[in-house]
Amino acid sequence: MGPALSRVPLGVAIPQTFLDGRPEPRRVRDYLTRAEALGFESAWVIEQILGGIPSLEPLSLLTWAAAVTERLRLGSAVLLSVLRSPVHLAKSLATLDHLSHGRLIVGVGLGANTPIYPAFGMAVERRAERFGEGLRLMKRLWTEPRVTFDGRFWRLADARMEPKPFQRPHPPLWFGAHHPNALKRAVELGQGFIGAGSASTAKFIEEVRTLRSLLAEAGRDPATFGVGKRVYIAIDADRGRAERRLADWFGAFYGSRELAERVAVRGEPAECVDRLREIVEGGARFLMLHPVFDELEHLERFAAEIAPKL
Repeated sequence: MGPALSRVPLGVAIPQTFLDGRPEPRRVRDYLTRAEALGFESAWVIEQILGGIPSLEPLSLLTWAAAVTERLRLGSAVLLSVLRSPVHLAKSLATLDHLSHGRLIVGVGLGANTPIYPAFGMAVERRAERFGEGLRLMKRLWTEPRVTFDGRFWRLADARMEPKPFQRPHPPLWFGAHHPNALKRAVELGQGFIGAGSASTAKFIEEVRTLRSLLAEAGRDPATFGVGKRVYIAIDADRGRAERRLADWFGAFYGSRELAERVAVRGEPAECVDRLREIVEGGARFLMLHPVFDELEHLERFAAEIAPKL
């Protein structure tokens, strides 16, 4: 591995959504291999199973990414784990951890779009309880030779799951969260926190402040707990053009063109660097840069014009 690309570890989002409606596997492969060659630390997926924009399924895409890369860490930010069986999910993630030779980071969250829950056979009631129980069950399946589990939602009797994940005791669990109770779960069950791309810098700083208090209360060393943020970003000397293209994507993915103006970093490289530094000064020790158009071109500019100045 060569020298670090930046003093602040940088990851990138994997091209996963396609406004023109046609997924392009070669485009994804070329992006991943170039990201690895340029020295980015990690590559990440997001989850949107139901929605108007064509979006690839995250675990399948991470498996593809594992096959075409050798060094990049591979993360999810985040999987809506409560909408999946924890038994199936534990198996899928352990498999992916082996196929990637221990490069997996498992980001999980509840998500805010509760109207989709019935489509997955889930009730919104007690969703936080179900979320926490599912994660505890996955961790036991990953770490114990036999599992007997008598929960409110799942029951297992002397169950075995092999192989255990490549990483021991299991792949790191990072949480996407906003509510103080959710941040408390992150401290209880996780190894890191990933701020949402749909959250403003001010909101992220507020969440980090709460997180630090919770880590102190739990007696956990903050240096051993990862903190990062997804950042939607568009480098373009024509600021108006960047804003239009960001708004098009935010409208298709989030259903809100206006959200782009509140949360996305855009403009000349120097302006983008200033906005990213604010996020780092607010507590991020890792940045996941997420271009939503001209992804390969952005990779090159991140490496040449952004990373050296962070």
